[in-house]
Amino acid sequence: MKDTNNQKGLNSIWTDSLARNLYPDSYALVDHLRTIHQEHTGFTEVCASFCRDETGRNSYEWLAELVPNNESLRVLDLACGSGPLLKILFDRNKNLNLKGVDMCPEELALAKTRLINSGVNLIESKAQKLTTIDDNSIDIVLCHWALTLMDPILPVLEEIRRVLTSEGQFVALVDGPMSAAPNYKEVHDLIYSYVQKEIPNYGEIDLGDPRIRGSESLSNLIHKAFPEAKVNIETNVVSMEGPAIQVAEIAAGFFYAAFVLKPESRKLMITNLSELLAISKQSTDSQRQGRFSMPINRLLVSLNIK
Repeated sequence: MKDTNNQKGLNSIWTDSLARNLYPDSYALVDHLRTIHQEHTGFTEVCASFCRDETGRNSYEWLAELVPNNESLRVLDLACGSGPLLKILFDRNKNLNLKGVDMCPEELALAKTRLINSGVNLIESKAQKLTTIDDNSIDIVLCHWALTLMDPILPVLEEIRRVLTSEGQFVALVDGPMSAAPNYKEVHDLIYSYVQKEIPNYGEIDLGDPRIRGSESLSNLIHKAFPEAKVNIETNVVSMEGPAIQVAEIAAGFFYAAFVLKPESRKLMITNLSELLAISKQSTDSQRQGRFSMPINRLLVSLNIK
């Protein structure tokens, strides 16, 4: 992950639209996400790998648990990024038929390096149009923390339904309820307060479809797209501890909003965030330890189409 403090404030069609009080369209969203992933390739993996739940699992491992490891299943990782989830699955079961799709070539280049000689098929594509994947050809579709960023979302769900077999499963990791993790709302609000000083209406218009961010609205959306499916949403909390400044840097990486800050604003935000996350307020800055906890939801959609 690149040092974000050495980057200029991020500019994209999305941020330009917000600055001019315009509503960004789906093209602006794609441009914004690609810009972030081009400048900070692999950051999602860095952030997610540090945080673990009470049993020691990170979010990739929690998602991978729902893939049986004793069968030759056909598995698609949607928005696979730099490939950490695919690597976990491949290392666990060489008999899986694995595909990864992502719209960012820089992320796919990292995945290709990680998965060399694995036989994993990596495809550059948007989730709304999976033209290279046949109907009813996938047993399990996985999506780690990207569903929240996809808009329009209905074409994505329609494509997932199209490629899944009649008894297939769709498993996604998404944001959990803020109240499930201590101080998470305070972290969110602190970061957004700095961003809104530079872009006042950031947050009123956020990335992706807001229905993905609420358990009830997500369940309703999924039931409409998969009316015959069984839907289950499970909440978990992942956390990390370490030097407070380092924890603040990594925690900020979970928020796409933080990437739009100019260097001086970001530096001040990280300082204040490290104070918020500090476990002991009495220790010196160099010794101060911090803790960050984040709520996550695991969505499981099981089809049974007769």
